[in-house]
Amino acid sequence: MGARKGWAVAGLLLAVLCWAGNALVARAFHEAIPPLTLAFWRWVLATCLLLPFVARSIWAHRATLRAAGWRLPVIAALGVSSYNSLLYTAAQSTEAINLTLVNTCLPLFTFIGGGLLLGEWPARRAWFGMVIAAGGLVYLISRGSWAAFTGLAFQAGDLIMLAAVLVWALYTLSLRRWAGFIQVPPLTLLGVLMALGTPLILPFYLAELGRVGGFTPSPTNLAVIGYTAVFASLVAYLSWNHGVRTVGAAKAAMATYLMPVFTAILGWLVLGEGLKAFHWIGGGLIFAGLLLATQTTARNAVR
Repeated sequence: MGARKGWAVAGLLLAVLCWAGNALVARAFHEAIPPLTLAFWRWVLATCLLLPFVARSIWAHRATLRAAGWRLPVIAALGVSSYNSLLYTAAQSTEAINLTLVNTCLPLFTFIGGGLLLGEWPARRAWFGMVIAAGGLVYLISRGSWAAFTGLAFQAGDLIMLAAVLVWALYTLSLRRWAGFIQVPPLTLLGVLMALGTPLILPFYLAELGRVGGFTPSPTNLAVIGYTAVFASLVAYLSWNHGVRTVGAAKAAMATYLMPVFTAILGWLVLGEGLKAFHWIGGGLIFAGLLLATQTTARNAVR
């Protein structure tokens, strides 16, 4: 694996780690901070932090950005406005581990979408890697027990999360498909997407504010918004966007198989929940499948 590709894979893992934490805090504070309130203020803070550093670059690349036309608002609506708003809404009625488990449908959506929309059908070894990772995922969620797997219960929020995953797959594929139209530095692109996507949440936030109210600006609640703004937004999106551009949409999506593993590890570190043998076995299989899939070269279909 070349150094450039290695850094891209490391970035994808970092993004997934940040988003595992995002799912945990979304569920843990779902009663304290309404979903669209969290989504809106997260992106407001992230945008305010980033824009001063990229405003000059945005101006310098204004011709390229203008030429991208309608593509930028579409990408922003998918990746910034919609995905996390749906995720936080789903967290109102389902557990954090369910959020991350449903999120592992992303590789399948992206593999198929990448073939249909981009002509990037992964090689056979990549499919084999996905099967290995899926096997590790099943072992993980079943806790090594068939009875536990058959007794797993899903909530109404899981359907909302499934819609969020579909939105994220479209965001990832759009980012890959239109990369040639948006030849700007990664931070610049992220700043533009945030600036375009955040106002789209505003009317939904105002409707929620009138219906259920806002949140108490306590140190804990502000820290939650700070985490989602810095790590789940700036760090994670920058790392993910770079990974997609480098290894492709389908292979990048494979990294989400590690989200339940990271959720379990964070639960161990933050909540003191012990790691069991099934965590290590399932996580090892997922990681092995991820490595196998990302080390293959996608086969381009004849257009």
